[in-house]
Amino acid sequence: MSSELAGVGIVSGASPTIAIGRVHLLAPSELETRHYAIERKDVLHEVARLNNAFSLVRAEIDELATHVAPEAPGEVRAFLDLHRMILDDPLLCDEPRDLVRSRLINAEWALSIQLEAVCKQFEAIEDEYFRSRSQDVRQVVERVIRALVSGRSAAAILPPKPADGERLILVARDIAPTEMLRLKGRAEVDVAGFVTELGGRNSHTAILARSLGLPAVLGVANAREAVAEGDLVVLDAEAGRLRIQPDAAELARYRQRLRAQVESRLALRKLKSKLARTRDGIAVDLMANIEMPEDARDALEAGADGIGLFRTEFLFMNRDQLPDEDEQYEAYAKVARAMKGKPVVIRTLDIGADKVLTDKARRSLGITAGTPTVESNPALGLRAIRYCLAYPELFLTQLRAILRASSVGTVRILVPMLAHVHEVEQTLSFVARAREQLKERKTKYDARVPVGGMIEVPAAALSLPAFVQRLKFLSIGTNDLIQYTLAIDRADASVAHLYDHLHPAVLHLVARTIRVGSRARMPVAVCGEMAGEVDLAELLLGMGLRQFSMHPSQVLSVKERLYSLSTKTAAKFAARVLRSDDPLQIRKLIEKAVTRPAA
Repeated sequence: MSSELAGVGIVSGASPTIAIGRVHLLAPSELETRHYAIERKDVLHEVARLNNAFSLVRAEIDELATHVAPEAPGEVRAFLDLHRMILDDPLLCDEPRDLVRSRLINAEWALSIQLEAVCKQFEAIEDEYFRSRSQDVRQVVERVIRALVSGRSAAAILPPKPADGERLILVARDIAPTEMLRLKGRAEVDVAGFVTELGGRNSHTAILARSLGLPAVLGVANAREAVAEGDLVVLDAEAGRLRIQPDAAELARYRQRLRAQVESRLALRKLKSKLARTRDGIAVDLMANIEMPEDARDALEAGADGIGLFRTEFLFMNRDQLPDEDEQYEAYAKVARAMKGKPVVIRTLDIGADKVLTDKARRSLGITAGTPTVESNPALGLRAIRYCLAYPELFLTQLRAILRASSVGTVRILVPMLAHVHEVEQTLSFVARAREQLKERKTKYDARVPVGGMIEVPAAALSLPAFVQRLKFLSIGTNDLIQYTLAIDRADASVAHLYDHLHPAVLHLVARTIRVGSRARMPVAVCGEMAGEVDLAELLLGMGLRQFSMHPSQVLSVKERLYSLSTKTAAKFAARVLRSDDPLQIRKLIEKAVTRPAA
């Protein structure tokens, strides 16, 4: 008899959302370990066991890195680098040794104590993405503990080879990126998708699923108890469902849907080299959002018209030594070169409050010990441009690096979280100073690099006339604009249901920004999650948007949608939506428009 489990579906825009296969249960990641006191004479032995376990896991990750294919998505190597960096973090590799010596406890106990201490620091962070990084720390430490217990590498055991033509659906409490890469890289293992009991949309497991083009359903309670090894299952990532032991009729329907999706994805790939335009011939720029330099390859593979948002926080997080100008330049120049003349919009550092620097990095900026790492109300605290203006040398170093990168490509500077005109003026004076410093050093840069601002605070959306007089382009960050307009923290489960991108106030601020920018002949982009939602393409197009920026995996799907749209029809549709003050009615209008045949 068939049954069904629910969770959070993870899909890649270029891959099918359905996977059919046989269950393979991965061993649980949690381990039963003994905690006991030791004698003083046993301290050296326990420290040696710790050193050996860390060395084994480092060697395993290094070995995996040597087998990463050149064409692999950028996230693949980034995950391995992150796990390697976690292994080398003194908080995890040095502190447990000190605990063994000072408290006379065994290695497993010391490592478990330190793991919980580090994870508590992560869990205090408000930002959902960075808070979820505690799961990466757990995955790494559990591998070390497994190596401690067994005395050998903690590599995953290969699943049994399925029957001819059948694929595997992995089911686990959680799957570390290293385990997924090891299994995905074995020719004899044909993984169609996976299900985990932990994880969400922003977990590294989810990001890796998108990068590898594997459908997944995460956060499925009691998944391992509900299935048995070898069960036939259907994973429907679009619906966030796992169908267990479907009957013949259900299976036939799912197989038909899967065939249709495969054919649709093949058709999408043919759009890669075509210019994005509407049915009535209006050109639209489809840009990509990226996190790291390696992601530029994914943007090119998707046929993106450029990089609409290059987040630079990856250079600053989880490290004690802040990146110098040369290191930043190399990262920015790598993307500028890779895009071969296509525009690259580099966002200045969006850090502070919940996205915290390490204590050592903070001290290098002159932040004294004892200053709170996380503010009482971080979303409204010292972050983004406020942080950069508070630490001028940090800001000038980054601006010089970005300007230098403009000598090898088409670079633009984007400033986050602007709310006041004086912040714009201060930023422009810093850019001018950075230019002068480079000129004095006789360092090459493009003197015409434009400076734009992110509209993600209602105050900015309502102060646009002053902003467009001083800036060269605008980019609407809808994620924060929704949060600040509705006073809703998405990470707070008690109010997350009120976070609504279709709230009339949000839509009017987006429409106003596009309209004012258009009248001033200023380019305006949307770079938040709304830009990548296919169902919202007509609404944004009708508001006058001509530049969308999204995750690379969403580019082709949005391009396909645009080909079917008329700007005149879209404008009438947007006007009808903006006349409504009811989010439920707006949602119904959008659903109806998506199914409406092309006029």
